[in-house]
Amino acid sequence: MAKGIFSRMADIVKANINDLLNRAEDPEKMIRQMILEMEEAVNKASASVGTAVANEKRLERQYLNEQDQVGGWQKKAELAVEAGEDDLARRALERKTTVQEAIGDLEAALEESRKTSTQLKQQLQQLKAKRDEARTRQGALIARRRAAEARKQIAKGMSGIGDDAFSSFERFRNRVENEEAEADAHTEIAGPSAALDTEFSKLERKQAVDAELEALKKQMGKNDA
Repeated sequence: MAKGIFSRMADIVKANINDLLNRAEDPEKMIRQMILEMEEAVNKASASVGTAVANEKRLERQYLNEQDQVGGWQKKAELAVEAGEDDLARRALERKTTVQEAIGDLEAALEESRKTSTQLKQQLQQLKAKRDEARTRQGALIARRRAAEARKQIAKGMSGIGDDAFSSFERFRNRVENEEAEADAHTEIAGPSAALDTEFSKLERKQAVDAELEALKKQMGKNDA
């Protein structure tokens, strides 16, 4: 019976944990739920142990009471013999025999009850140890999970969508540098021609001004001739 109780509880806990693992919507919530499941298992096991120990104590009291009755019927038989009441002594001894037979049955039941109590106590201690270990490791597991999530987010930033953003930035930088290089090249190529055009423009402007000045002097009779 003891094995059956703990086996059923273990199946229930395992089924709940597997269900949580399959859903795994919130890993931190899942870990906390596992702790609650363990607490529930420990509570049920504690109740089972309490019932087994209570049954053991009841059988012990009944066993001691039956032993007292054996002694009592023995004394009554002896008293009847001393009084010459053989029939009464015989009846007392018959009751003593009946009680002794009951004691034999109680001994077997008490021994089995003690084994069950011991087994349940050991299993309860194992469950408590696992629960305490889970409690202790809960914070560390949550911290490790958060650290893993942070590393995953950084990794995503370096690949996939994040990688596209970095690649786009590099392409834009290269484009700007290429355009700057092209502008420098055009300026360098156009430089001499532009300077030459400027010199001719200055010369043509000077000639036009000189001609206009000569015309004005002639008009005013101020020419050098």
